[in-house]
Amino acid sequence: MPPLSPSSPSAPASRDAVVAALRAAGCVFAEDEAELILAAARTPDELAAMVDRRATGVPLELVVGWAGFRGLRITVEPGVFVPRRRTEFLVEQALAHAPAASVVVDLCCGSGAVGAALADALGGAELHAADIDPAAVRCARRNVAAHDGHVHAGDLFEALPERLRGRVDILAANVPYVPTEEVALLPAEARDHEPLVALDGGSDGLDVLRRVAAEAPDWLAPGGCLLVETSERQAPAAVDVFTRSGLTTRLLGSQELYAHVVIGVRS
Repeated sequence: MPPLSPSSPSAPASRDAVVAALRAAGCVFAEDEAELILAAARTPDELAAMVDRRATGVPLELVVGWAGFRGLRITVEPGVFVPRRRTEFLVEQALAHAPAASVVVDLCCGSGAVGAALADALGGAELHAADIDPAAVRCARRNVAAHDGHVHAGDLFEALPERLRGRVDILAANVPYVPTEEVALLPAEARDHEPLVALDGGSDGLDVLRRVAAEAPDWLAPGGCLLVETSERQAPAAVDVFTRSGLTTRLLGSQELYAHVVIGVRS
């Protein structure tokens, strides 16, 4: 990496040095990333440390401490899954199905981005989020606080208050769906910096999805929907799992975002 020794983070030469360092490290969008890092750094030393972290492969979102998601600035911390832009499609489909939802659950919530985005769009909905990972729970609490959301620690539905059973209008579950043997093939940013529990979906990638689909009908309100993201290859099997659980099921897709979402509705 080229040396980075700016006299001030806002000096013109500083920006050139940051861009050069990021470009040398292989960052495709070096100029855009430089602007975000410069805006986040408070001192020259912090700037140099942030550029060094990014140049060694730390995801940009973890370097600057936030990720953009459906117009919101979502706090992300080391050891927490970084929300993907394609997951905005899941949020859009949930809102399209239940535009007046009053109870929302974000299961396998990670940073809580999905729940925060849903609550922001709905306004006044009762929001609950849950994750098994303590780091994710801490991070999610920061992101849903503005929406008076509740974050619970535990394994899937075991984490939720019993009073939610049969009342959930939107159950968004961004479950891990990478097959175990394919985790090692993920980009280094995910493989080396995100928790395995948020990536590894078991032998065929559908282990957690099956568990969620099996219990979801008991928690959904009549007409309530369960939504999960999956890969194009896994989609037919995921649809079958939802159908077998008694849900009226559809597969939705976005070519622009390369997103595939299975939605199941309780009749």
